Amino acid sequence: MFNLANQLTYCRILLIPLLVIVFYLPYEWRFPVSAALFGLAGITDWLDGHIARKYQLSTPFGAFLDPVADKLMVAVALALLIELHRSAWFTLPAAVIICREIVISALREWMAEVGKRATVAVSYIGKIKTTLQIIAIVVLLLFNPERFPIMKYVGLIALYAAALLTLWSMVVYLKAAWPSFRTVKK
Repeated sequence: MFNLANQLTYCRILLIPLLVIVFYLPYEWRFPVSAALFGLAGITDWLDGHIARKYQLSTPFGAFLDPVADKLMVAVALALLIELHRSAWFTLPAAVIICREIVISALREWMAEVGKRATVAVSYIGKIKTTLQIIAIVVLLLFNPERFPIMKYVGLIALYAAALLTLWSMVVYLKAAWPSFRTVKK
């Protein structure tokens, strides 16, 4: 439970309050430091998975905690950015991403309950979505939108692209799980 891979996941969770504190500091450097903290979380996500696979350190607790840490970091970063941008155009893709994560987490839990967890395993589309989502959030955290409006729009376009992939991957997961929804339990 306290192996290196899991410790990296704990560190990712501990970065969340630090991200919030830095984001609200009254200094211009809060933007690049917030982006760096989010980027560091992304690196620890990749690193803990790599270490767990390479050194056979995977544990049931780590398999549970890793996606939770990812979703918490993304949801908090998006919540901070929603407040910063205060726009329906920004809130819409952020809400789509957050809501999809809740739906898919519940779907995976339910599928595990009925013994079909592999039916909703992470897909290639999900990996592309996650990459684009991370890029969008880093860009949006990195630049003060008042000083760099073009980067705000670059980040927003990437966020919309991530939201579209989010919806697409959710449809793929739901279609894969659909036969299990229709099964009548006796």
